[in-house]
Amino acid sequence: MIFSSVLFIFFFLPLFLLTYYIFPKKFRNFILLIFSLIFYAWGEPIYVILMIFSAFINYIFSILIEKTKKKLYLVICIIINILILGVFKYANFVIENINYIFNLSIQMVNLKLPIGISFFTFQGLSYTIDVYRKKAPVQKNYLKLLTYISMFPQLIAGPIVRYTDVMKELDNRENNYKMFEEGMMRFLKGLYKKVLIANVVGMLWEKISGIPDITLLTAWLGAIAFALQIYFDFSGYSDMAIGLGKMIGFNFLENFNYPYIARTITDFWRRWHISLSSFFRDYLYIPLGGNRVKVGRHILNLLIVWALTGLWHGASYNFILWGLYYGLILIFEKYVLKDKQEKWPKVLSHIYTIFLILIGWVIFAIDSPHDLIKYLKTMFYFGNTKLIDGTFLYLIKNYIFIVIIGIIFSMPIKKINNKIVTTIIYLILFVLTMALIISDTYNPFIYFRF
Repeated sequence: MIFSSVLFIFFFLPLFLLTYYIFPKKFRNFILLIFSLIFYAWGEPIYVILMIFSAFINYIFSILIEKTKKKLYLVICIIINILILGVFKYANFVIENINYIFNLSIQMVNLKLPIGISFFTFQGLSYTIDVYRKKAPVQKNYLKLLTYISMFPQLIAGPIVRYTDVMKELDNRENNYKMFEEGMMRFLKGLYKKVLIANVVGMLWEKISGIPDITLLTAWLGAIAFALQIYFDFSGYSDMAIGLGKMIGFNFLENFNYPYIARTITDFWRRWHISLSSFFRDYLYIPLGGNRVKVGRHILNLLIVWALTGLWHGASYNFILWGLYYGLILIFEKYVLKDKQEKWPKVLSHIYTIFLILIGWVIFAIDSPHDLIKYLKTMFYFGNTKLIDGTFLYLIKNYIFIVIIGIIFSMPIKKINNKIVTTIIYLILFVLTMALIISDTYNPFIYFRF
């Protein structure tokens, strides 16, 4: 079940909110838990047990850590969490590589990837590690911890919500009309971004990526289309999650801050998927020594973190390559460019950043090494590449409007302060969104596979 579906918008969400607000406050965590388990079980009826087990592991070991103060229990807990993630997400990737390297024929594991496993695993880990670091009190109530890990607004696609961010609200949260209204408007904003922009430019990318031989301009148009799709797809889902949280009294942290206005790649990663970047910074980069080490070790730390950041997104070499690509650029910015970028003209620094981002998204999107090399060669006019053809003219004619809209709304724009005008605009957009959802079967969500 995805947020941008008729089932969720017209059935699940109204039923949940009605039940949630009818019952007294003392029952609301339990109602949230039940609906969250139903939400997850709707798409993963078997793997809901895996999520419950994952939460239980973190619950037990956090209690042991709190009682004994022993690091051993933290290590065991981390290993179990990583093993669960590894078996379901990376087992076939490892087997495939072993078979290739040693010319073996080990049978692949017939396991479907559980939705949102990377997100709920990281949330459980962050809780247990914070208990060990004494940044969070141990939660003695298992159902309350399970509610934190399984709450449906952020369960399948984040943002990665840390226990320390919501622990007070789990016990006592404010529910009022103003907060509910803010949440509803934020949810609708995310819904419009997802359906009206991401889905449409997603169709453009799907068409371009399916053409055997494309021209240089078509290749760059495809890179722009995917960049807009993944931004509006994921930031739209984050908006919906944050909005849903507000509707029931939770204040989730922001996950995106207009990343495409960045003037350096360093700045881009301060703005993109903020919850993931901060997770790797606090739980991996800093424990490795961060930048408080010698240059060689610091470079190694960055490469490790970014290789694992890429691998987190999926069991494929293009994701590892994508992570290392950004790791190398960040090393280059820190040790070669240093403060020189600050002196560049704003236009030049922005072109530099967007250029590298578009290359990165092509690496991210294409998992076949052959197809990736072919696409990159086309982008840089190598081989027998043509500049333009009829296909490009056809695509630009049909999609130029939505591409321009996407570019405009990926930047900060002045908000309309008139509440009546805003309401009318949102109503019109809601009608258009529902028309698209009902009439169109194309409603993917990229981060489901992560």
